[in-house]
Amino acid sequence: MASSIADPEAEAFQPTRQSLLSRLRDWQDQAGWREFFDTYWRLIYKVARDSGLADAEAQDVVQETFIYLSRRMPNFRYDRARGSFKSWLRVVTRSRIHVHVRKEKRHTDQVRGPSASLDAEPDAVEFADPAGDALDQVWQREWEENLLEAALRRVRSKVSSQQLLIFRLASLEQLPLTQVARKLGVSLPQIYLARHRVGKLFKSEVLHLRRETE
Repeated sequence: MASSIADPEAEAFQPTRQSLLSRLRDWQDQAGWREFFDTYWRLIYKVARDSGLADAEAQDVVQETFIYLSRRMPNFRYDRARGSFKSWLRVVTRSRIHVHVRKEKRHTDQVRGPSASLDAEPDAVEFADPAGDALDQVWQREWEENLLEAALRRVRSKVSSQQLLIFRLASLEQLPLTQVARKLGVSLPQIYLARHRVGKLFKSEVLHLRRETE
């Protein structure tokens, strides 16, 4: 049977790129799953870290999130009328963070004993409520950063490493062109050409990713 539409996390689902999601229904499509993982694991990790989790805990959340996704993709039915992929992934990530925190709290309480209280610990780490506005702001910031980095990774295979570096320095870091030329030992015309070519590809990938996910 297909995944239940009653699933509260599934209800908000909107496909990113239907061709890719169709591929994700097949566990044998390793290239599709690798593309999906490479595009979104950093986003999930950073949001988990910004929510107060340690490195190892954030890595666990990444793993648990993709396990959750893998179990639902093969038989998942989606509806274009239901929200965006961006919103759906936020809900899934938020729920995995909640689950992880609850699990860790239960483990801590068991170790301390029935009379122990996490709130009583003076050095207890405060965890930002994933349902609040704070995490939504974190998600939006990390989403934008991840989208730009994903676009750059897609462009990387289409241009030389030097052209990509020129674009990073001249356009993203906005260094003076003469400084970039001296730093890399290239001419100004080379910089103009690389910035134009890579910039055009980068803009195309950014627009493509936005259409897929928002």
